[in-house]
Amino acid sequence: MAVVEAYVGGKKIDPPHNKLKLSALLCTLLVEGVAQNTNGSVYVPESGDNVEVYGSPTEKAILNWGIQLGMNFKAIRSESSIIHMFPFNSEKKRSGVAVQMPDSQVHIHWKGAAEIILACCTSYMDANDQLVEMDEEKISSFKQAIEDMAASSLRCVAIAYRLYEKENVPTSEEELAHWFLPDGNLVLLAIVGLKDPCRPGVKDAVQICQKAGVMVQIVTGDNVHTAKAIALECGILNSLDAAEPIVIEGKVFRALPDTQRDEIAEKILVMGRSSPIDKLLLVQSLKRKGHVVAVTGDGTNDAPALHEADVGLAMGIQGTEVAKESSDIIILDDDFASVVKVVKWGRSVYANIQKIIQFQLTINVTALFTNVVAAVFSGEVLLNTVQFLWVILIMDTLGALALATEPPTEQLMDSPPVGRRERLIKKIKWKSLLVQAVSQAFSLLLLHFRGISLLSLKPDIKGHAIKNTIIFNTFVFFQLSNLFNAGKPDQHNIFKGITRNYFFMGIVIITLLFQIIIIEFLGKFTKTVRLNGKQWMVSIILGSSGSIILSALDVVG
Repeated sequence: MAVVEAYVGGKKIDPPHNKLKLSALLCTLLVEGVAQNTNGSVYVPESGDNVEVYGSPTEKAILNWGIQLGMNFKAIRSESSIIHMFPFNSEKKRSGVAVQMPDSQVHIHWKGAAEIILACCTSYMDANDQLVEMDEEKISSFKQAIEDMAASSLRCVAIAYRLYEKENVPTSEEELAHWFLPDGNLVLLAIVGLKDPCRPGVKDAVQICQKAGVMVQIVTGDNVHTAKAIALECGILNSLDAAEPIVIEGKVFRALPDTQRDEIAEKILVMGRSSPIDKLLLVQSLKRKGHVVAVTGDGTNDAPALHEADVGLAMGIQGTEVAKESSDIIILDDDFASVVKVVKWGRSVYANIQKIIQFQLTINVTALFTNVVAAVFSGEVLLNTVQFLWVILIMDTLGALALATEPPTEQLMDSPPVGRRERLIKKIKWKSLLVQAVSQAFSLLLLHFRGISLLSLKPDIKGHAIKNTIIFNTFVFFQLSNLFNAGKPDQHNIFKGITRNYFFMGIVIITLLFQIIIIEFLGKFTKTVRLNGKQWMVSIILGSSGSIILSALDVVG
């Protein structure tokens, strides 16, 4: 952020730091006000190079402007003493300070929202150090200058001062603590326009959010015209001609009854000159309308809205500790583009939970149904205890891990947001679940009851052992096939992009290797026998049948 426009001495100074166009007294009062009325600081190393400025972005921009005008921060602060300070207030939109000069004069400096400070001024200092009374024409010209700067997305700040009688200054600490700095009859010194350009990725991030069904609203303490210009620059607004309720002032929104606030809350895109209570009221109205609300903020005054929101996002660099403690997520780089990542990862977690539920439901439904039918009609279960333990390990640990680590994809941002009461298992997922469960149950029961004849096995102990091993092997391949299908529930090609998830592929390969070891080398432990190539092929083809049928149905339907 930097000062790019300045009106000093009743006229525009171009460039804004050209002190040659300023009189000595005007320049002195300006740098005095900049140095004293700030919560920032300036550090100048002994070499005099690489001056370091600390504070909020606005304070840093104004201090840098003061340095360009020749301000010696340390000297000014040491030559005069601060009597009393009025820190910046988000409701008053200004800050003030009373200082005693070396000649015992008392100067009161004010700085804040341009139109608010201007309303307190009765005169301005011209280029010849003369006090000129404010008339209607001059007030209109200053207001027009403010509107022009705001329309260029500049944050407008006015700087003013006044002399004050020393004998009227409270002397006791108790009186000083309750003394409100006089803010009438001010002398306008300057109006500056600060430019905070949108970061390169902000407009794209806003477009991605809008495409994903996420409505982006600006709620700021800035002038409404400034807020509108910034919103237009970021792609939130399409035109500067937008009117209420799309663009609204905080005090107007605040004055409405709850029912009317709820009616227009969804329509608001820009709220200017807002206070912390306005942001909180907007969050409450949106939540009453059933929306899931996220709020970004960096100041202490943002804490109520951050806490009230479903998701509070605090800035990690500029954010205060109070804001961070009230939030749910801290954005370390203070970049709005990171909000897109938050949305994308949130949707990814939700989608992965759906995948895990679908995967586990399919296995459980199949296992329960097939074993009940087999036990009732043949007096036997399909799998023994050790085999079941291996299937459960695939289902509850390996498969769940593989699906839980699925990274977010760009396709997640193409779908609308999920409502609070949205069904966890949608229609398309029920279709997948039922097709997989039915095909698995049919194949396994067919092998159980007709496996000996279909596989041309002898009806002896070895033949039954081979049949049972094929059933176990087929069941495992069904789950591996189901794993791929659950990982890509909305796509015809379930293998698309799967190799990008190395963890997923690693789990699939490990499961395959262990299955080969179990069948070929751990027969005594699992009560299985070795299978030949043809029998392995039967297991693989049957195990893939569910996904093949589902893909065919998708193509046809």
